[in-house]
Amino acid sequence: MIYTLTLNPAIDLFIETEHLKKDIVNRTKSYDVQANGKGVNVSLILKALGIDNIAMGIGAGFTLRYIVDYLNDHDIATDFLYTPGITRINVFTRVLEGNNEYKLVNPGPYVNTITIDKLMKKIKNIKASDFLIISGSFAQGISPIILNKIAQSACINGFNLVVDTSYSEVMQILKHHPFLIKPDEEEIMSWFNLSDKPDLMGFCDLCLELIKRGAQRVLLSLGSKGALYVDPDKVLFGNAAKGKVINTACSGDTMLGTFIAGIIKGQKISFNLQNSIAAGSSTAFRAGLTDFSDIAELKKQIEIEKLGGN
Repeated sequence: MIYTLTLNPAIDLFIETEHLKKDIVNRTKSYDVQANGKGVNVSLILKALGIDNIAMGIGAGFTLRYIVDYLNDHDIATDFLYTPGITRINVFTRVLEGNNEYKLVNPGPYVNTITIDKLMKKIKNIKASDFLIISGSFAQGISPIILNKIAQSACINGFNLVVDTSYSEVMQILKHHPFLIKPDEEEIMSWFNLSDKPDLMGFCDLCLELIKRGAQRVLLSLGSKGALYVDPDKVLFGNAAKGKVINTACSGDTMLGTFIAGIIKGQKISFNLQNSIAAGSSTAFRAGLTDFSDIAELKKQIEIEKLGGN
């Protein structure tokens, strides 16, 4: 079974407006309300690609109930723990005048130790060869140190751990050989305390260092430039497709979900990487997650280049 874990889910409000001016009422052109959280997005992408999964997490209030109902409406099983408070609502505003995007992201509710202990009991029941995909930030009260506890459980139980979060504690779990790590440019630079952005080969070197320290695979999002895939045997680069960017908030989640689905289906890595970059680009070019209808066309723009390995 595939499990996703969202420790700070959200409802995302996407707004498109002609302008955003202070001290006046700004009438919006359109809006969309979506159940969100990075793990939630991964669950939706997996299901869209025919991969059954269970969405796990912690949240609160009527907003979490909305998220659970939304997932259930998409035939995705859920196993969320409730905590006091209200799951956050984030706002993403696209201002057409100047073509700017503003992202307002709120903190989640406070999670107590009792709820965290309940979560760990659930994780310790995940079986060998299952997948657990941890995505996104953690709500208040959840220390990033929990990553080490989860990684230890993955080692003991033999399940495949996939990690997509910005915390520096990711570096501490590499010794437990996570199945895949998915940073973006800013995250991997932060982990290595870099202030100057490396070039493409510099990013390759950073990914290889993650492999050297224990990660089995690295999928590095390079934003509008594409993505890198690195494992002990190969280094692959794929450029991103070109198009009008509408929403960048969920493109990385889409790429990750598509890539994990490709692994489960046994797809060739180069084919899978091309598909995944196209899917991420497709999400960036629309208000919500991709429906995969334009993937074939977007793939025509994407070339996979071998930069190292066998």
